Amino acid sequence: MKRIGLLGCGAIGTQIALAIDSGKIPAVLTHVYDNSKDAANILVLKLNTKPEIVENSHLLSSHPVDIVVEAASQDAVKDVGLSVLQNKRDLMIMSVGALLDESIYDILSDACSHFKKTIYLPSGAIAGLDGIKSIKHELESVSITTTKHPRSLKGAKFFETSQIDLDKINSSTVIFEGTAKEAVQLFPANINVAALLSLSGIGSEKTTVKIVADPNTDKNTHHIEAAGKFGKMTFTIENIPDANNPKTSRLAILSAIETLRKYCSDDIQIGT
Repeated sequence: MKRIGLLGCGAIGTQIALAIDSGKIPAVLTHVYDNSKDAANILVLKLNTKPEIVENSHLLSSHPVDIVVEAASQDAVKDVGLSVLQNKRDLMIMSVGALLDESIYDILSDACSHFKKTIYLPSGAIAGLDGIKSIKHELESVSITTTKHPRSLKGAKFFETSQIDLDKINSSTVIFEGTAKEAVQLFPANINVAALLSLSGIGSEKTTVKIVADPNTDKNTHHIEAAGKFGKMTFTIENIPDANNPKTSRLAILSAIETLRKYCSDDIQIGT
């Protein structure tokens, strides 16, 4: 069975760990780390098979694991991504926005090639990436409009300089329009979907993003439009926010579990 190291014991990391522990993912979780020792301890207490809590994030890949799963932050990707690959472990990244930093992307891409390892990026809270990847060389425009309840957007870096008060929004309001590259910098915990879309298609500076705060919605909605020589694609995904972290859609967690299950399984593979 595959051996897994987990970086991040929050909402996503916990659900991945429980999926492994229940047998949904045919693997064994051997080591975990979180900046909060309490979070790591709480997670381990929930599991029947107890992984070891390591003392720092770099120790995860020093143990004989097959893959390290990042479910922590963009900073975590930048901090440990290279060392994971250097230790000849595969890496699954949830905080995909980190890869829109071209220097980070280039370093990790070169390391994959040099050390013969692979980085996995789950589809997250959106659908249609198989189609976008298939026609990326014929794409002329890609846009995504993300609509969330204001509480799901709180704490974003964007509001450090913005005059927008989320508590005073009483109807559907566009709070940001720009590129995917700008969006992931200003909303690092909210808009990883834009990073995935841009990496699948025509890049972060050509992928346009609109973020809408709507106090009357109970879902995280993503509307994607792509057009080019191939024709046109339109997707709309309405996600239920995770009960433990409204910034995260339930689909993002399920996508991570399925990506890891696929990695650990020998069976028929569906999709591009």
